[in-house]
Parts: sequence; C-alpha cells; structure tokens
Amino acid sequence: MRKFFRYALIFLAVALVGLQFVPLKRDNPTSDPAQDFITATQAPAEVTTLLKTACYDCHSHKTVYPWYAKVAPASLLIVNHVQEGRHHLNFSTWTTYPAGKAAHKLEECAEEVEEGHMPIGNYTWLHSEAKLSEAQRKLLADWFSAEYKKAKGG
Repeated sequence: MRKFFRYALIFLAVALVGLQFVPLKRDNPTSDPAQDFITATQAPAEVTTLLKTACYDCHSHKTVYPWYAKVAPASLLIVNHVQEGRHHLNFSTWTTYPAGKAAHKLEECAEEVEEGHMPIGNYTWLHSEAKLSEAQRKLLADWFSAEYKKAKGG
C-alpha cells in the first residue's frame, strides 16, 4: 500500500509539472474603444470605477492576468473563467450586441449584482477590491436597471 501512495505521489508531481507546458490563451484582443460599454453608455465616474474594479477583469478585453495565471492548475481555472465571462457578457464589444440582446444583458446585470451573484465569490476572495459593499451593489444594480429601462424605451 505504501508503494501505491509513493507512485501516486510521483504521478501527481509529474502531472503538475506537465500541466505547466499546456499552452493557454491568456489574451486581450484588440477592440474598438467606441464599442466599449462605459463609452457607449457614458457611465458616471462612480459606476465606471465599480465596473472596472468588479467586472472588467472577466467581462472585457481588459483583463489583468495575475502572476499565478501562468501556474497550473490556477492558470486553467483563470483562463476558463475569463473565457466563460467574455462568452456570457463582453463589455469591450458592447455596441455589437443587437438592441434586444443588449437590453436583456442590462436586465441580467442588474439581477446578478442585486442578488450578489456577481462578482463571483472566488474572484472577490483573491481580489478584495472587487468586493462590493451593499451601497455599491445597490448603486450598480440601480444604474443597470435605469439603463435597461432606457434601452426598452421607457
């Protein structure tokens, strides 16, 4: 049994070292600044700060990858989170969304922030500056809701 654990430990060590060589796409594609959400909506300064601090790392092409984003297995998780985040909502390409889809995204943003689902817990655990206070959460959710109402024409 001891031999089994020894081989298992060696296997895990080799696997972890091997994972360091898996190429991952940690990129920030270029995008037209005019397509950016903050520019398009002319977000107020306080909202802009909250968006950049709590949302843009995963939901834009302005991701700041920390040093541990190059070390597996953390790199696998971070790259996956960013890809998923951009897939669901990308603030860098905001103006490319059709009007109905953009309105729906605004409604979802308000709900996710208000209900405390965003920013996600494992992100705020490592990025305490992204943790929203109740007042910040309310400000952001109310602003998303107001933008949603404008987008729906009312």
